[in-house]
Amino acid sequence: MPSWCLLCLLLLFAPAAGQPQFDVEYVEAIKPLHYVAYRTSGAIAIDGNLDEPSWQRADWTAAFVDIEGQRKPLPRYATRAKMLWDDEFLYIAADLEEPHVWATYDRRDATIYHENDFEVFIDPDGDTHNYYEFEINALGTEWDLLLIKPYRDGGPYLSGWDIGGLQTAVQVWGSINDPRDEDQGWSVEMAFPWSALREAARRTTPPADGDQWRINFSRVQWAVEYDSGTYSKVEGSSPDNWVWSPQGLVNMHFPEKWGFLQFSTQVVGRGEAVFVESPVVEAKRLLRSIYYRQRDFRRQHGHFTASLDSLGLEHRLLRHFLWPPVVQVSDHQYEAQLEEVVDLDEDGQISRWLIRQDSRVWRD
Repeated sequence: MPSWCLLCLLLLFAPAAGQPQFDVEYVEAIKPLHYVAYRTSGAIAIDGNLDEPSWQRADWTAAFVDIEGQRKPLPRYATRAKMLWDDEFLYIAADLEEPHVWATYDRRDATIYHENDFEVFIDPDGDTHNYYEFEINALGTEWDLLLIKPYRDGGPYLSGWDIGGLQTAVQVWGSINDPRDEDQGWSVEMAFPWSALREAARRTTPPADGDQWRINFSRVQWAVEYDSGTYSKVEGSSPDNWVWSPQGLVNMHFPEKWGFLQFSTQVVGRGEAVFVESPVVEAKRLLRSIYYRQRDFRRQHGHFTASLDSLGLEHRLLRHFLWPPVVQVSDHQYEAQLEEVVDLDEDGQISRWLIRQDSRVWRD
């Protein structure tokens, strides 16, 4: 497990007895951002320049913020991203303001976040399992990983897995590794083939109009100093983590906090599609609330509970689901389920959404 991820686990899941793993209410109150990606209007050349008409017409995301959200100051350098797609690729571009562009890792699958980088996280079906992480630095060095499930749930990462057919390019606006001048920053352009993303999607790729995936971006930024013409990290410093959609805690591996990416079959610049929040989000938020509280309850008491009162879960008014959720518990496992009212007529159909102790959420 990467050392940064291990540190996150130690901080999250080894607190003093009786203390919560993190501020659940604060994390839950952060609503993920959303972005509508349109189809390209022509070919995209992956060169890092972002000068095609499609890129010029695509909207930027909101400027990145600290990973913890409004509790922390705004980043000192601007970062933003945009997305497009066609029948072959999901395209992602990012622009990073940086007065001193610095990177030394040049070996594929190196632990790039030990220096400044840009990171992409994609969970196609939104169940928090089998998701992708991709990192790249200003030299264009890549690290791609497949996460079977989040580290918090004991999930391994597969660093030897590669995104087949991936295309990337970086453009540095200034110089790299030269502290004698001041740079504008760097931009990165990426094309993720559907043939690779399909592995964890469990759904149609390319997506259909209106389909929604979970996605987020992170920029790792270290404080650096320079002496004798070279850069080095400030001794004893920790990195800043700037993201598109805030997580609420210093951990990118909470996929349920990532933003929503909605696909539109409209060509970019020829109309505007409205983002529509799926009714399913209501169920997933409640089930995640149970998941967070079950982890905390087990830490304090040594077992899970079937009591909503013991979890501190109060009655909620739900538009598309029936209260209360049902929790079934065994010695080391639990399963919580919520019934969905699909049709409210006399023969109304009811299906269920479920979550278990390893955080996977699915529809029965």
